[in-house]
This record gives sequence, structure tokens and C-alpha cells, in this order.
Amino acid sequence: MWSPAGQFGYSTKRRGDVWLFGDLLMRLLSWNIHKGIGGRDRRYSLRRVIDCIDHEQPDIICLQEVDRHVRRSGYDDQPRLLARTFRYEAIFHPMVAVGRGGYGNLVLSRFPVVSRHRISLRQGTKKPRGAQLLVLDTPHGLLHLVNTHLGLAEAERRWQVERLLGHNLFRSADPLSSLIVGDFNDWRNALASDLLQLSGFRQLTAPPSRFRSFPAWMAMGSLDKAFVRGGFVNPHARIARTSLAREASDHLPLVIDFALR
Repeated sequence: MWSPAGQFGYSTKRRGDVWLFGDLLMRLLSWNIHKGIGGRDRRYSLRRVIDCIDHEQPDIICLQEVDRHVRRSGYDDQPRLLARTFRYEAIFHPMVAVGRGGYGNLVLSRFPVVSRHRISLRQGTKKPRGAQLLVLDTPHGLLHLVNTHLGLAEAERRWQVERLLGHNLFRSADPLSSLIVGDFNDWRNALASDLLQLSGFRQLTAPPSRFRSFPAWMAMGSLDKAFVRGGFVNPHARIARTSLAREASDHLPLVIDFALR
């Protein structure tokens, strides 16, 4: 349940119940938070990030570029602060070292986490990348969730998706409904009609012109994407274009409402 946000002093309210075919709709938010540093004003404020997330009232939160013990973000332990704020189970995957700290991907879940794995998607000497693979016990049944942040080069991204889809840890969850989200850095939307479609995934963030998320203050690129496979019932995706979201990061949040068959 939502609660006052710890040291930040927030009061919160519960999202109204939305029903779809008799089942309670679940909400997921995916967002590259840019370490809590505003894309335009370059000011660090985790409070702005928390406000934006709280406004959407998600059940599952998938974040990329989350700092821990890094100077630019005041040496904050962002995974711990976010987990304490929302009182959700938190799973952090640090990937890039910065001084004595670093940054990576974070999943916060209102639902119990049945299993958790992480795999490296680093190609050669390029910047470390990775994916979190979780199974969540939702009110609709088990959900296989992947939170990832792909590389900057098209050939690198293709290699990363091939590695992800072919990994034993990913394939072991094949019977489950699967949702892949994150910052794909895929300006041309090249992955959607190739590797992912051939593996049975359907893109929720299509057409790309409706899902421009970067840069936040004047979004031109559809970089934050979502793909589903399995028993999803009329999932609906949108980009959160609030004025605060435009200031809080260099990406806009992606919000997905869904039910499982």
C-alpha cells in the first residue's frame, strides 16, 4: 500500500480502481531517471523523481540509471531511499562503477518476487549493460518481467537482444506471460519487427510517433519501449508528459496498464 514517503515528507493517495473484464488492472512504470538529474537544468533532485512516480501510482516500477553512493547525486543510496519511500520490494542491479559507487537498474514491486536473476549484456569492452529477469506473483498469476537498458550502437543492441532471448535464464520462463521494458536506445525501432517479433513478442509502444520520450523537454525519439508475449488482455501504454516529468530527467516515463488472462 502507498504510504508517507519517509524522509521526503510526502503524503500519497491510492490510485482509483480501474476494472477490465472483471479483473483489477495493474500498472507498471518504466523510466530512465538519469540518476535524478534534470535533463535541462542539470539539477539533482530525487524528490522530483518520486513525485512523478507517486503521481502515476504504479504497482511495479522499473528504473534505469539509478545511482548509489555517487558524488553527483550527493552520495545518496537511491535504491534504498526509493524502496523506503514506496515500501515495495526492491531489486537493484549495479552495472557501471563510478568511484566507490555506481549506477544500474532497479525494480520495485508491490507484488511478491518469486525469483530474481540478472544477466550481463556487455559486449566486449563497451559500457557494461545488463537485464534483470524477475518472476512476480501478481493477483492475475505469475508474470515474467525483464528490465533492461541497451547500448548506443545498433549492432550492439542486436547482439544484446539475441543474447537475452537465447539465455537459459530467459528461456526457462517461456511458459509465463512476459513483459520486456526499458531504455532500448533504438531510434529506428529496428528491433521490434526483427528479433522480438520472431520470438513472439508484440510491441506496445507502437507506432513510435506516439511514444516519443527523449529528450524529455522536447521529445523526438521513442527510446523507452515495451514488448509483451502471452496472456495480456488489451494492455495500454502511454508516455507521461507532465510538466514535472519534463524537468526531473532527460527521459519521460512510460506507463503501462494491463491485466493477465
